[in-house]
Amino acid sequence: MDRTVSFTQMKDGTKADYELLEQLEKPYVALTADRVLDELRRQGAATLEGYRITRLDHGLQSATRAERDGADIDWVVGALLHDIGDGLAPQNHDRFSAEVIRPYVRWDVAWVVEHHGIFQMIYYAHHYGWDENARDRFRDHPCFASCAAFCERWDQASFDPAYSTQTLDHFEPMLREVFARKAYDADVIREGYVSPLTAVV
Repeated sequence: MDRTVSFTQMKDGTKADYELLEQLEKPYVALTADRVLDELRRQGAATLEGYRITRLDHGLQSATRAERDGADIDWVVGALLHDIGDGLAPQNHDRFSAEVIRPYVRWDVAWVVEHHGIFQMIYYAHHYGWDENARDRFRDHPCFASCAAFCERWDQASFDPAYSTQTLDHFEPMLREVFARKAYDADVIREGYVSPLTAVV
C-alpha cells in the first residue's frame, strides 16, 4: 500500500490523500507526551547560563510547589511546562509554552502560562529600565489574579537548589494523562471558567 500522498501542492490533494494523512497523524499525536518528556530531559542537560539550577529543575520545582499547595492536575502540569518553550523560543517562550498545552488544559491555565512572562517583569524589569508594571494592561482580565499568584507562589520562587523537589518520574503519569485527553474538548477547556489555583482558597 502506498503511504504517501499524490500531491505536491496541498490544493491538489484528494479526499483519499487527506484521509491517509489523518490516519498517519493519529499515532504521531499519541506520542506528544513522549516528545514533551524528551524536551524536558534535554532541558536538564543544558540550560541558560547564570542560573543556579537547570530549566528542568525549575519546572520540576514549580510543579512541586503547585502540587504541595493542593493544585489540580491542570495547574501542576501547567507549572511543570510553563517554560517548555525556552529551548526554541527564548524571546517568546511563554506563548510557545502555552500553545504546547492549550489543546489539553483549561483555558485559564493556558492563559496564565501564555502571560506569565509579562507578569514576571514586576520582579526584575526595573533593573533594566523597563516597565515593571507592564502586566497592568491585563488588570481587568478575569485571570489577572491567577497569573499574579502563579508567578508569586510557583514561578519566581522556584530557583532554589536547596528546595526538595519531586522527580520527573513523579510527574510523568500526570503529564501523560493530560496529553492523552481529546484535544480541544470543551469539557476540558471550560472556556470562561476561572479555576482556583488550589483546593484551599
